[in-house]
Amino acid sequence: MSNRVVTFTLNPAYDLLGYCPNIELGDVNLVNTNDFLPAGKGINVAKVLCDLDHQVTVGGFLGEDNCEAFNHLFDKLGIENKFQTVTGSTRINVKLTDQNGEVTDLNFSGFSINEGQWANFVKSSLDFIKNTDIVVISGSLPTGINLEDFTDWIKQVKSICSKVIFDSSRNALIAGLKAKPWLIKPNDKELEMLVGYPLTSINEIKQAAMDLVNQGINNVIVSLGSKGALWVTKDEYWIATPPKCQVVSTVGAGDTMVAGIVHGLLSNFSIQQTLIFASAVSALSVSQAGVGISDMAKLNSMLEQINTIAGKEKK
Repeated sequence: MSNRVVTFTLNPAYDLLGYCPNIELGDVNLVNTNDFLPAGKGINVAKVLCDLDHQVTVGGFLGEDNCEAFNHLFDKLGIENKFQTVTGSTRINVKLTDQNGEVTDLNFSGFSINEGQWANFVKSSLDFIKNTDIVVISGSLPTGINLEDFTDWIKQVKSICSKVIFDSSRNALIAGLKAKPWLIKPNDKELEMLVGYPLTSINEIKQAAMDLVNQGINNVIVSLGSKGALWVTKDEYWIATPPKCQVVSTVGAGDTMVAGIVHGLLSNFSIQQTLIFASAVSALSVSQAGVGISDMAKLNSMLEQINTIAGKEKK
């Protein structure tokens, strides 16, 4: 395998995307269906990287009962498919966008992973990531995966490919951080969950990110929604602020940012250049429905509108 990037999505989903101006609990809601497509955080990252002319390998688990659309997507995009099929169905996630651009997620359960399936996955995944520059591990975990085993797997991945980018939430995020991945990308709410108290200012967010850096994580990038993003290392920090734009959907915006980070790293951009690019593609993504980059001219225009602030960390 010669691809420089591998993305892992252990718990992918079919995304049912809809628009409902006002969601009323306990009542009938009429929804305008926008799309039904194979997705998952690492798969979304791979889609955007393909639009940026990178070759990508994808891996994880797929339910054998409904894997056809995923396989078709990978063939269409020229993505190397290393997914392991397991008994059962890949789950369905419903994502409803309201008139304010807020997304309500209804995430259903899917297949469960047993010890034998996990052992096969670990063995094969550690083999095909050899000679890879960057590994992206994104999203939640299916039932059946032991959190300690998940931590141990990331440690093994890191021993083969040092640049592991990790983007998850809840218990999977906590378990993954124990492996000290090279770069993590929590949002501000996920960072609050990690530290256990509210973060009410950019300085508090920066300090919380620095605490994680001091624990052994080289890079912490905090996505701040419409306020932009913060990148903290042991030596410096950068804040990028995107322009105001009309929000169509925030689905996949974080995954698009991860893809922008990977693109910048593969292109040998500086931290500032990488953060600008990642912020631009993320801002572009919220102005459209669906994940991907369809208008490079619009992206180039967005790049010129990103503002950055830099600082040095005190020794």
